[in-house]
Amino acid sequence: MSAKFALMNYNNARKHLSISIPSSSEVMMSPHIKSVEELRVLGVNLGNFSTVTQFSICTAGIFLFYLIYGYIQELIFSVEGFKPFGWYLTLVQFGFYSLFGLVELQLTQDKRRRIPGKTYMIIAFLTVGTMGLSNTSLGYLNYPTQVIFKCCKLIPVMIGGVFIQGKRYNLVDVSAALCMSLGLIWFTLADSKVAPNFNVTGVVFISLALCADAAIGNVQEKAMKFHNGSNSEMVLYSYSIGFVYLLTGLLCVGGLGPAVAFCSKHPVTTYGYAFLFSLTGYFGISFVLALIKLFGALVAVTVTTGRKAMTIVLSFMFFSKPFTFQYIWGGLLVLLGIFLNVYSKNKDKMKLPSLAQLRSLFLTGKKVRLLSQNV
Repeated sequence: MSAKFALMNYNNARKHLSISIPSSSEVMMSPHIKSVEELRVLGVNLGNFSTVTQFSICTAGIFLFYLIYGYIQELIFSVEGFKPFGWYLTLVQFGFYSLFGLVELQLTQDKRRRIPGKTYMIIAFLTVGTMGLSNTSLGYLNYPTQVIFKCCKLIPVMIGGVFIQGKRYNLVDVSAALCMSLGLIWFTLADSKVAPNFNVTGVVFISLALCADAAIGNVQEKAMKFHNGSNSEMVLYSYSIGFVYLLTGLLCVGGLGPAVAFCSKHPVTTYGYAFLFSLTGYFGISFVLALIKLFGALVAVTVTTGRKAMTIVLSFMFFSKPFTFQYIWGGLLVLLGIFLNVYSKNKDKMKLPSLAQLRSLFLTGKKVRLLSQNV
């Protein structure tokens, strides 16, 4: 009897046990997860090139498109009377990004939406905050000051980590945040002294944009990893929902009519520049993502930091603005903070000499100098 009962339980258990063999189509890699050999950027298969050529292509693309992006952005705000319409520029930019994302998504085999709509609503809200506030801040700040603030995303990330997640950071991370903070203060004080159009409102806007930017990265990364979403899907849905947010907001506050009236009088310097501004930004994102996939975040941060430094230099060259050496000292402090942040995350790959090694090297060099003098 007991044997029969045990056999029945075994048969019942077998009903719930199944081993499925995936079909050939399921075994194939998802079109959103491409190997290095299949990585394409703007239709070019980077897997066909050597490692040095891949790095050169990605770096050249980042510098080319983002330098043009920054130049056009500052050029738009140099148009007389356009500074109050930063939110409308963001609306137009979101419209173009949605169109680009739709075209790219149609070129892929898998067009399904993988990430939930509620998640996209959160991402869209944060994206509106970071891009809208960043564009609007240019009506109150010099472009180099805005770029310096964008380099310091670590500060709100660390503050949020301490108060929200209870994280504890090491001495290198704290030193990086301190260098960035001092560099920002130095740069901002210099800007307030020499810039005729400096306004504290711009500092508030770019600081809030920085906080939203720090939050959006974590939400996007978690959503794309958990739901296996593609870049084109993320761009299409987040920017199209953000477009609705912006359009609703501008209609409610009455900011849409004056902006449309102004831009209709200057279509080339507004809509024309906005199209190039959006197109170069979209292409630049593609090369940054390719660089991360091929060489990792450390190399990508180094390249993009160099690009931002060159953007600041070109801004002073192409657009007349007052200059002071305090900009250089503040910028160097920020660069030191960025280096410390990168070093903290990649200590194994970036082994710096210890104090004992530096002391030994110094003493060795001193002995060599003494010997050469005696000879």
